[in-house]
Amino acid sequence: MRTKLTLSPLLLALAVLSAFTVGSLSSRHLPSIAAAAAAAPAPQAPAPPATDGKLRIIIFGAHPDDPEYRGAGVAMKWASLGHHVKLVSATNGDIGHWGQAGGPLAIRRANEVKEVARRLGVTNEVLDIHDGEIMPTLENRRTVTRLIREWNADLVITNRPNDYHPDHRYTSILVQDSAFMVTVPFFAPDVKPLAKNPVFLYTSDRFQRPNPFRADIAVAIDDVMERTLDALLVMESQVHEGGANGDASLFPATEPGRQQRRDQVRKSLAARYAGYANNYRAALAEFYGQPRAGQVRYAQAFEICEYGRQPNKDELKRLFPFFDR
Repeated sequence: MRTKLTLSPLLLALAVLSAFTVGSLSSRHLPSIAAAAAAAPAPQAPAPPATDGKLRIIIFGAHPDDPEYRGAGVAMKWASLGHHVKLVSATNGDIGHWGQAGGPLAIRRANEVKEVARRLGVTNEVLDIHDGEIMPTLENRRTVTRLIREWNADLVITNRPNDYHPDHRYTSILVQDSAFMVTVPFFAPDVKPLAKNPVFLYTSDRFQRPNPFRADIAVAIDDVMERTLDALLVMESQVHEGGANGDASLFPATEPGRQQRRDQVRKSLAARYAGYANNYRAALAEFYGQPRAGQVRYAQAFEICEYGRQPNKDELKRLFPFFDR
């Protein structure tokens, strides 16, 4: 004979409280994110119509600053020509600061990159996955696949999978794993599959093993450099305060000290893009010609991923309609 177990209201309340406490401890600051969610930026508007004849580009990064660093200059160039660009952060960045974490930091960083996107003329989305915890799971693969389909992407950009940060590596793997699945009808069937596989590209990096970055294409961004820097400097928690590896001394309370830091960061970011121009001068010459390539001061470079559609030079010129301007 089975005995029916009943709980008094008091015992039931205690059980619920206990489960919440255990969940809070296991996920650390998850309750603070849930509590702060109401203050998060409003969702972006739906994707523009897919039939307007414009290019559709989606750029993935691991944290709310990665797709901005990797795509800002070219994103602004595309947007200025009326093309549609979306920047996606795969995690919410909730541990990416030396003195702040949890929901307040996640919301702060979401607001920062929302303003960057506004200045660039693009849209953005930050996924609510804990910083430092993204994994190449089936659920996350479906999420990335859906995002690419919903954007009806012609071009998908991310970092290479050989990278120092686990979030960077796994974000790249998730994008790679979607490179075929975006066209498969019965994978994530709630979103219509793409009729044509996009071109997938990697952004440049310094890593040499197992193989160094190869610049298949390089784009001059001299004409948008100052506005790009203006946009990137909005990410105060990362570029001025130093993110997870910073400290209070980097961005002092006095305005002269803060201006000195702003000037320092701006110069450092400009030097990064100047380094790309110098390192990938041969790729610039391939598309701009030797004389003009030699005059480029700032650039961004990309490697064609072996997955996805394999473009020829003519298609690359269509996807990057900047070389004759």
